[in-house]
Order: sequence, then C-alpha cells, then structure tokens
Amino acid sequence: METAEILVYIILGLTLAAMIWFITSKGKQNLESAREANAPKVAGEDELTGSAQNPEQFDEPDDDALQEMADLLGEDDED
Repeated sequence: METAEILVYIILGLTLAAMIWFITSKGKQNLESAREANAPKVAGEDELTGSAQNPEQFDEPDDDALQEMADLLGEDDED
C-alpha cells in the first residue's frame, strides 16, 4: 500500500468515527429532551396560560342566554 492510500483510509476512518459520535450524541440529547418534555407534571410546576379572549362578553347575557336559562329553570312552564 502506498502512503497516500493509507492516509485516505485514516481520514475515512476518522470521519466515520466522528459521524458515529455525532449521531449517538445527538440521539442521546433528543431522548433526554423527549423525556423532559413528557415527564409527569408536578402540582405547581406547570404554568397554566390563557384566558378569555374577550372577557367583557360575559358581563351582560344576551337574549338567547337568558331564554336558555329560563328554559333550564322551567320559568316558561305553564301550570
């Protein structure tokens, strides 16, 4: 074998080793990230976000809501 051929094999071997190292380290990192993201929530640690987009809409009921409430309470029933 010539020295150039040996040098090419060494470079290819180092490249292969670097690729294997990169793939395994990235895989371990992804697994750890997935475990953290899917870990069970402990009370108080999870942050609940969100609220009503338009909370003023609940200040005054509309006619449909009043009618539905009257139906549920049975106020429109005739005895």
